[in-house]
Amino acid sequence: MKKIAIVLLLLLTGCVGIPEQVKPVDHFKLEKYLGRWYEIARLDHSFERGLTRTTADYSLRDDGGVRVLNRGYAPKEKAWKEAEGKAYFVKGPDQGYLKVSFFGPFYGSYIIFELDRENYQYALVCGPDKSYLWILARAPEMKQDVKDALVAKAAGLGFDTGNLIFVDHREWPGG
Repeated sequence: MKKIAIVLLLLLTGCVGIPEQVKPVDHFKLEKYLGRWYEIARLDHSFERGLTRTTADYSLRDDGGVRVLNRGYAPKEKAWKEAEGKAYFVKGPDQGYLKVSFFGPFYGSYIIFELDRENYQYALVCGPDKSYLWILARAPEMKQDVKDALVAKAAGLGFDTGNLIFVDHREWPGG
């Protein structure tokens, strides 16, 4: 039993790590980050596979954390899918380094490593390793030069940007 607890602890703490060469933004201001973000591009994962029109909404929780509501449209099922989670700062509220959970006590890293610091209009986000990557924006579309710069930054850090899925935000049925 003790061995299982140690292995579980190692797995859980490994899930809130930071990938090599990735540095969370500092001087982060949560109040400017709150609200709706549109997923412009992502690396594929089973929990978002096939979804279009994906968004993430961030709001304050009563316990000081962040409420996370991810939403996407599944064209095959012709239905919206949602996942609600919670996030907390790992080191401090001035650093773009949070841990997020969508199921019980299991947390994963949420690292903002590039950000439009003036207006908070775009962000590059990753998880605990380089298989997780998202390009987010405040609008469903992004200027090509900004998108290209964000993809180049991620590629330069070793993310497999050749496998990015660029999200379709057309035809918003029911919301």
